[in-house]
Amino acid sequence: MVDTFSSSWRPQLHQRPRWLMSFLTAYRTQLLVLWVVGFVMVFGLQVNSIDGVGLFSMKAAARPIPRLRPVAFNLTDFGGVGDGKTLNTAAFERAVEAISKAGARGGGQLNVPAGRWLTAPFNLTNHMTLFLAEGAVILGIEDENHWPLMPPLPSYGYGREHKGPRYGSLIHGQNLRDIVITGYNGTIDGQGQAWWTKYKKKILTNTRGPLVQLMWSKDVVISNITLRNSPFWTLHPYDCKNVTISGITILAPVFGAPNTDGIDPDSCQDVLIENSYICVGDDAIAIKSGWDQYGIAYGRPSTNIIIRNLIVRSVVSAGISIGSEMSGGVSNVTVENLFVWETRRGVRIKTAPGRGGYVRNIAYRNVIFENVRVGIVIKTDYNEHPDEGFDPKALPIITNISFSSIHGQGVRVPVRIHGSEDIPIKDVSFRDMSVGLTYKKKHIFQCSFVDGHVIGSIFPSPCQNLDLYDEQGNLVKRSVSQNITDIDYDI
Repeated sequence: MVDTFSSSWRPQLHQRPRWLMSFLTAYRTQLLVLWVVGFVMVFGLQVNSIDGVGLFSMKAAARPIPRLRPVAFNLTDFGGVGDGKTLNTAAFERAVEAISKAGARGGGQLNVPAGRWLTAPFNLTNHMTLFLAEGAVILGIEDENHWPLMPPLPSYGYGREHKGPRYGSLIHGQNLRDIVITGYNGTIDGQGQAWWTKYKKKILTNTRGPLVQLMWSKDVVISNITLRNSPFWTLHPYDCKNVTISGITILAPVFGAPNTDGIDPDSCQDVLIENSYICVGDDAIAIKSGWDQYGIAYGRPSTNIIIRNLIVRSVVSAGISIGSEMSGGVSNVTVENLFVWETRRGVRIKTAPGRGGYVRNIAYRNVIFENVRVGIVIKTDYNEHPDEGFDPKALPIITNISFSSIHGQGVRVPVRIHGSEDIPIKDVSFRDMSVGLTYKKKHIFQCSFVDGHVIGSIFPSPCQNLDLYDEQGNLVKRSVSQNITDIDYDI
């Protein structure tokens, strides 16, 4: 797929030092704007700071809670106590039961007032709005004995960390329709520290649960809230359709919070993720569709996904990932207007023999890297399998991946595309790319078993595997060989 985006600024290869300095200056304003947006989203819109202390000493008067459904309840109507100590599971369950009876009238809204509402996991119901008021915090109880065990996901075969069942999510729903989780930037806090400690000490015998998980559901909106300190993946829509995630903040410690992915659309269709800030201990977003033979048999792809207007950070992992569990296939994904900062890998596709499936029709455009170790990664040997029953001959197909308007600074390796003889990467394109480097040696645009093309001049110089075209689409130079291997993991 060739992106038709054009730019009025065209660097020439013989002017690298001059245009590189111009680039860094030109993008300073854009980076500043993105930083301001990030700080507004994290601090300006959030009543509580990351440490729970108000950023401003003056508080505005509490805003009235809008009524979004014909019927509305307060959690206190069902005996809820927001002191951070009283267990409110029964109050949530009674409220959900009351809303379930209002479905014929258009459903109901549960208002969670300001306070700290400790609870064990609970389920949502059809036609429900969960509204978190300003200053409201739903706290997940730390004792795993209060978390129910659930069967493994059918497309995974096992719990992701242990064979057998898995813990459920703090807020859960299955086979639902018309679900809204929103508010005045209230918080859902999984209190994950206890989980992370037990995981690292290998005390747990079942896979940790997500913070919010909706399965086999349709017409889902999650907006204007903060999700933090998940025991495991933070927001996990599984085999859902028509999902909108907008204006949210997701936080977890950048170190010591294993597998706290931000958002993991998994075998989902028609998904929009936008206008959000994510800073976590694993991938900010990871698009998935099942694991090896179980994902192949389940056969539900992730498709028609738009990710836009995001600021993300992942010191130990990646900003936006596809895979590695992608055995049902991933297609028609657009990632645009993305700022990735202080992250190990910027955007990544990862898979392995045994996965099967495909990754195709993926477009990245208007992406900025700031202090990123490896900007663009495609990796085909991510060999982690549920059991020995996978078929090593089930080889994934990776094709039609485009990158346009890719910029940034402080990047060590801008591109590492690691195909193999068994899994060649096909039809990759680059256009309008200029990345300021922190590493001055050769082989910083790395390729292996990849075919594709470059349109116009880009910096740094592309690998020899790619054909070169000018801006008018005229062939300038054929690749030397598409099977050249120039991967250096020591860089």
